[in-house]
Amino acid sequence: MEETLKILVVDDDEVDRMTIRCALTQAGVEVELSEVSDVNNAFSALSTTSYHCVFLDYRLPDQDGLTLIQRLRSSEIKVPLVVLTDQGDEQITLKFLKAGATDYLFKSRISPEILAQVLRSAIRVYQAEMQADLATQQLRESHEKLILKNQELERQQQQIQMQNFKLLEASRLKSLFLATMSHELRTPMNAIIGFSQILLRPKFGQLTQQQADMLGRILNNGKHLLMLLNEVLDFSKLEAGRLDLKGEIFDVSKVINLAVDEMHSLADAKNLSLLVRNDLRNASVFNDPVRIKQILINLLSNAIKFTESGEIWVEVKELPGNRLAIIVRDTGIGIAPRDFKHIFEAFRQVDQTITRKYPGTGLGLAIIDSLVRMMGGKIFIESKLEVGSMFKIELPRQITLSTVADDARASQDDEDFFCHAKNPHHSSSEVRKTSIGYPRFKL
Repeated sequence: MEETLKILVVDDDEVDRMTIRCALTQAGVEVELSEVSDVNNAFSALSTTSYHCVFLDYRLPDQDGLTLIQRLRSSEIKVPLVVLTDQGDEQITLKFLKAGATDYLFKSRISPEILAQVLRSAIRVYQAEMQADLATQQLRESHEKLILKNQELERQQQQIQMQNFKLLEASRLKSLFLATMSHELRTPMNAIIGFSQILLRPKFGQLTQQQADMLGRILNNGKHLLMLLNEVLDFSKLEAGRLDLKGEIFDVSKVINLAVDEMHSLADAKNLSLLVRNDLRNASVFNDPVRIKQILINLLSNAIKFTESGEIWVEVKELPGNRLAIIVRDTGIGIAPRDFKHIFEAFRQVDQTITRKYPGTGLGLAIIDSLVRMMGGKIFIESKLEVGSMFKIELPRQITLSTVADDARASQDDEDFFCHAKNPHHSSSEVRKTSIGYPRFKL
């Protein structure tokens, strides 16, 4: 069933109103027709009732049709307007269209067919305009929302930047505090160790067994505490990018033997065998001997700490491409694959509880990781729970000191390098993958 259209005719001529009424009836258009003869009544009717279309005479007794259009627009009353004009009034018709009329119709051409066609066309044009206006409004609202969202994102970004600045400053102050405290604590700790060693010498008098035992404990605990302080100091320097490698030519075999000799007493205390196998044809390298020794001592210290019985091996061998490998294997408790990606993180230990069996700062492997990467090397891991672990370090025979300094500076901006000491070679999948190309060790 066709919709009944509500039509308003605004015309002071009764004959013109009748003509429109008859033409709509003959055209078969279902309409509910309202008629007024002046602008004021027309405005009142349009203010209270919604119409599908208005037929408006451009000449009215109180005011002209332009005035009605302007009043409707200022009141934001929208309705399709068809202006009824006399032929030859093209200029007046143009003014109406510019003012907001939808269409026009010459009174002399009114017929059922033309009137019905103009009516439907005016309604379609009006509906299209309303849809366009709605779309424009939605776009405007979306644009305003985007502006507000962008402003909110900018505020959040500024907050994040401020937070990052605060975190960087806190990290800098933390590193400075760690370096200062480590340095200040090392002075009295060296004095404790030195005086303990002096008191243990026979020329300073004979000590009872109990006194010697107590001094021995002071000395050993002092050395252990000094080692922990050195780890904290080294890590704070690495984190701040202030640790530089001091390259020189040296015999790497001698440095390895010195490190192994220092660790023999700890291995003997746990009845562990500490073996060395050196397959180097040329032992000369250009690197930092102090840091090479530190890397090996940290690896051996971990191996001894986590091995209750069995053996620890140190192997040094040649690699293609003017490189060498230092390998430390043990028969200790091993590492679960899920922990591979965490063991090189600073202050991270597999057992994080305060009642853990194996003490330490959790910085040893993080320091090794950073030093090895500064040297242009890589670390590979193989491990199995309750069987043992292998740490394999590949290093170039000759480091480039200029790139070392650059790497140290760049590391300050690399969150994954020093702040967390994450090594890109250490995800469990990569560890298994990279180990395929190298001989596996039976632990």
